[in-house]
Amino acid sequence: MTDPYGTPYTNDPTDLKYMQLSIEEADKSIPAPAAYCVGAALVDAHGQLLSTGYSRELPGNTHAEECALIKISDKDISTEGATMYTTMEPCSVRLSGNRPCASRIIEAKIKRVVVGVREPPNLVTCEGINLLEREGIQVVIVPNVQEACLKPNQHILKQ
Repeated sequence: MTDPYGTPYTNDPTDLKYMQLSIEEADKSIPAPAAYCVGAALVDAHGQLLSTGYSRELPGNTHAEECALIKISDKDISTEGATMYTTMEPCSVRLSGNRPCASRIIEAKIKRVVVGVREPPNLVTCEGINLLEREGIQVVIVPNVQEACLKPNQHILKQ
């Protein structure tokens, strides 16, 4: 099974577990007028949780995936071959001018990204999944979590 754009779905129990953790992280985000509330979890190639993150957790208008990567940046931890779980499609453009999360994921040599929902078009046109797939990164979507992933974003979606 795939989504309407051809991205495959995953029902793997490990993917469901870490997506649930990512949803819990997203719920910690404080809403901002022009930014989504997203949660992320970074898991190494052996299935061990490396870090988590949520939108604006760290200073500097940070995104969830960015926070998860920043938290391990000063440690000797390889992200090569890792999986990034994120409640929303990694951004391909940022209104703030900061580096997009899709670029950060590519640079970190993450091999797989598990997404809860594609980014709604309310703020920008996101091409994150396409960028990742073009770089050979496997992208899969967890079905049946869309409502939970979008719940902390009603401040934008109901405008």
